Amino acid sequence: MIGVIRDSWSLLLGLLLLMLGNGLQGTLLGVRGAIEGMSPSTLSFIMSAYFVGLLIGARVTPVMIGRVGHVRVFAALASMISAAFILYAAQPDPWVWGATRLVVGFSFCGVYVVAESWLNERATNETRGQAMSVYMLVQMIGIVSAQGLLMLADPGGYALFALISILVSVSVAPMLLSAGPTPVFQTSRRMSLRELFEVSPLGCVGAFLLGGIFAAMFGMAAVYGGQAGLSIGQISALVAAIYMGGLVAQWPIGWLSDRMDRRRLIIAICAVGAVAAMVASVADFTGVLIAAAVVGAVANPLYSLIIAHTNDFLKADDMASASGGLLFLNGVGAVGGPIAVGFLMERFGAGAYFAYFAVLLAGVALYGLYRMTQRAAPLDTAPYAPILASATSVAVGMASEIAASAEKPLEQG
Repeated sequence: MIGVIRDSWSLLLGLLLLMLGNGLQGTLLGVRGAIEGMSPSTLSFIMSAYFVGLLIGARVTPVMIGRVGHVRVFAALASMISAAFILYAAQPDPWVWGATRLVVGFSFCGVYVVAESWLNERATNETRGQAMSVYMLVQMIGIVSAQGLLMLADPGGYALFALISILVSVSVAPMLLSAGPTPVFQTSRRMSLRELFEVSPLGCVGAFLLGGIFAAMFGMAAVYGGQAGLSIGQISALVAAIYMGGLVAQWPIGWLSDRMDRRRLIIAICAVGAVAAMVASVADFTGVLIAAAVVGAVANPLYSLIIAHTNDFLKADDMASASGGLLFLNGVGAVGGPIAVGFLMERFGAGAYFAYFAVLLAGVALYGLYRMTQRAAPLDTAPYAPILASATSVAVGMASEIAASAEKPLEQG
């Protein structure tokens, strides 16, 4: 792992700055939106626009890269993000914010694809797993650290928006200066959703519901905090607790994943997460922080578990094709998640934020129990590779390459 950091430190530094900017963006918009008098349902559509942009970006970015190359795409999209962050403060209007957030989501998708392509190009078969772990660690550290920046200035002013704009602008320098040979952007045949569902029904249902969980959890956390009457410091602590829980849980859950039936592990952690979410919906702030960390410890590693479980029932050659379908299902769920939570919070109050997660996590657990009655576990399993639910096709492809490198006999059961 030290070797990966030594060889890619400037690229990882740029990624860290990007995550600081993006991690602060979502929290800041939720707080500033409340200051501007925007309702939870209005803010939910604004937050959802980011994930619409991600979905569009996943389709368009490969075309852009094919036409003008990685470097130009990265520079152009990073410039758009930097300008968009200033526009948030200049025009605090729901329609402007929604359109701007869509552009930011689209642009971040492209930026992540390019950055992950450069990281993948530097990795070898022996170091790819370490590179994935370092990449995820940098992402989590950036997002957690970003929450502390929220308290540096008044969310009602320009300073914080200028700060995230500067962070993104500065991130371009180390990443472009460290860019080596232009990576080859490869696309694979996409497995149809029907084929994917036949291979792994739990993978499909889990990816869709997790999209709704992950997007609502992080897109609407600050909105929940505003409606629950939390201070700026408490909102920052809440978001940080969710991610810290995920960071701490990645290794033990990954270790367990490679040593037991993954369906049992998915069911167990989702049940624990559902109980913690229900506790958070009625607890005081200390209880909310603890429960939020537990929910984060479930939601963050769950996507890696779902991908690994799906790969257990695939031939090595089909893993990359299946990843596109899982990404699409996750993205569709992500678009609807903030909207659903915004509606529920406006109708039933702040407690509906965590109650929503309890229902969806319980749904994954119950469907997992049902699937265990339909077929046996595979005799051999693919290795677990840690990635976030916000990962692009490149990162998911890297996880598939790690799994494919440990090719195994297929057991459909």
